[in-house]
Amino acid sequence: MTSPRFDVVAIGNAIVDVLAHADQAFLDRHGMPKGAMTLIDAARADMLYDQMGTGVEVSGGSAANTVAGLAALGTRAAYIGKVADDALGRIFRHDITAIGAHYATAALVNGADGADKSTARCLILVTPDGQRTMNTYLGACTALGPDDIDEDVVAGSLITYVEGYLWDEPGAKAAIRKAAAIAHEAGRKVAFTLSDSFCVDRHRDEFLDLTSGNLVDVLFANEAELKALYQTDDLETAVAAVRDHVDVAAVTRSAHGSLVVAGHDRDIVSVPAEPIDTVVDTTGAGDLYAAGFLRGLTSGRSLADCARMGGVCAAEVISHFGARPEVPSLADLVSDRMGRAA
Repeated sequence: MTSPRFDVVAIGNAIVDVLAHADQAFLDRHGMPKGAMTLIDAARADMLYDQMGTGVEVSGGSAANTVAGLAALGTRAAYIGKVADDALGRIFRHDITAIGAHYATAALVNGADGADKSTARCLILVTPDGQRTMNTYLGACTALGPDDIDEDVVAGSLITYVEGYLWDEPGAKAAIRKAAAIAHEAGRKVAFTLSDSFCVDRHRDEFLDLTSGNLVDVLFANEAELKALYQTDDLETAVAAVRDHVDVAAVTRSAHGSLVVAGHDRDIVSVPAEPIDTVVDTTGAGDLYAAGFLRGLTSGRSLADCARMGGVCAAEVISHFGARPEVPSLADLVSDRMGRAA
């Protein structure tokens, strides 16, 4: 096996986030299920944007947020995702390369071959309890396909990390399967995040095929997503099921910390949540947990250390508005909390 060029390459929906505060009445008025991600069309995106309060626009997307966390931890990271050749697309490209990540996916040129999709945006409403409700117009993201998978980047990365949100488009499904095949042929690992309970409900059978068919080595999920995957209200039942399907499953449980499940012959690792004074915005909590966990995994740390590192990163991001770390050095924060170099 050749030496890796990158520690992690992440594949996801390249999105610009628009974050604003909102109350429950606003969610109710617009029929938004609190805490969920809903796909919307361009017309609804424009309408909601006009009615939202003052917003903050930042480059986002689940896997891209994870890449931002990885880069902040000093990890060699790459990203694959589709933007349009427009103003928001250029902002996204600048932001992700500015943090030190490799990003070379060709932009969608509108007008070419009938293409007429702008760069994706996610309108995120944050309620006073810190919960985020997302409305996503995928736009150019839906054009991601197998031709966008850089074989050299995937084969040269220790782990290929994929967000479940991608599974809504046939071209993206083909791209994911191609990337997984390249990674495994090169002797690398594939990690997959379930992303959202509603996403699981839409694609349960296919997600079960992915996890039980040796395509996914490392699975990320929160407790609700894992229960949804196995259609049970009992966490122990879901944990018992996932042990048969993947090498490692990292399951986040909000204030209860996280569990790491690693096959029948190994103990389940339980790690408490990192203490935090105030939860401001849960946007990106799972994304940054994955960043910390993957940083630990690619550094040869124990699974307990991986989970603790993920917890530190998640605690940092929920302590402020927005889905990306704001401390001067996330690597130093993790090192201090771990009590030794991370």
